[in-house]
Amino acid sequence: MSIGHRLLGTSAVVPLTVLLVIAACAPAGTSSVAPTTRTYFVAAGEVEWDYAPTGTNKTLGAAPEGIAEMVLTSAPDRIGRVYKKAVYREYTDSTFSTMKERPPEWEHLGYLGPVLRGQVGDTIVVVFRNNASRPYSMHPHGVFYDKDSEGAVYDDGTTDVDKADDGVPPGGTHTYVWPVPERAGPTADEGSSIMWMYHSHLDEPKDVNAGLMGVMIITKAGMMGEDGRPNDVDREFVVAFAEIDENESWYFEDNINAYAGNPASVPRIQTFADLSFALNLRETMNGFSFGHLPGIRMQQGERVRWYVFGTSNFEVHAPHWHGQTAVAGRMRTDVLSLVTMQMVTADMVPDNPGTWLFHCHVGPHLNFGMSSLFVVE
Repeated sequence: MSIGHRLLGTSAVVPLTVLLVIAACAPAGTSSVAPTTRTYFVAAGEVEWDYAPTGTNKTLGAAPEGIAEMVLTSAPDRIGRVYKKAVYREYTDSTFSTMKERPPEWEHLGYLGPVLRGQVGDTIVVVFRNNASRPYSMHPHGVFYDKDSEGAVYDDGTTDVDKADDGVPPGGTHTYVWPVPERAGPTADEGSSIMWMYHSHLDEPKDVNAGLMGVMIITKAGMMGEDGRPNDVDREFVVAFAEIDENESWYFEDNINAYAGNPASVPRIQTFADLSFALNLRETMNGFSFGHLPGIRMQQGERVRWYVFGTSNFEVHAPHWHGQTAVAGRMRTDVLSLVTMQMVTADMVPDNPGTWLFHCHVGPHLNFGMSSLFVVE
């Protein structure tokens, strides 16, 4: 029996190591904050994903031309803008019969999984169902986990129940248990919250390029409001500057057969040596390209927190806000620096109303559509 099932109400004894971690989660001076077990029901499922739903270059307000036309338009030798992917989605309970609706303020998450929340001292429990056609898992960054909740496969010397989390088969369910110790929360020099990624880690490059990733937001003990937001923040945005290599997805052949006019003519390229590699390389923000990231709206004077990160390909990004500045790493800036799998939290108080550009300043990424618009009202 896994630790997850023990914590979910059976009478078996929880191992001493886990009890010690949970007891040590809350830092000194926060004993009045009662630790909470926060349970989420998350399933992996397969979807048809449209990188640019209008088929236009929304950043420019124009029909796609040049590179935009090349990557967004289907042809005999290329797929176009729609691909089969696997994504994480949240459900209301363990029956996995009703998917949880995302409120308008979170529609910008796009292909990312649900935001999982916890504060220092809590335990995050994820009941994971695999509704996809191949094995997947959930591997967290930052938080504590035992071997039955790591969600990654490698020769770690474990067997039996401690390997069940490594790859959940199609139709299978596994419970992941992630205590949130103090070292998973913000440091004294950071704000009230930070983010950590989670993603499938059975075959990490193929799993992530297929689409399986999301974030956890961890707040300092006592700083989480009733709606989950840090109580000193008015608005939160999560943006993955995600270079998605569809050549590496588990569904590459499926997509060729479904969407290319002549599947036999599509190059099967796995190297940068041939530029046709770029036909299936998508430069995105949360899985959207060329201005299609929705719902980035805020009010002048609001306390806005951005959680920005890169993904697992050969990535270096320079996210740039037009018209506003933010504070990240105790520095005032309007351009962040991201490398592969880096996570950055930035705070902004927008002071300049209007519609503004938010994009990667790496030239090829911008040319291939890593741009969006945001509105300050």
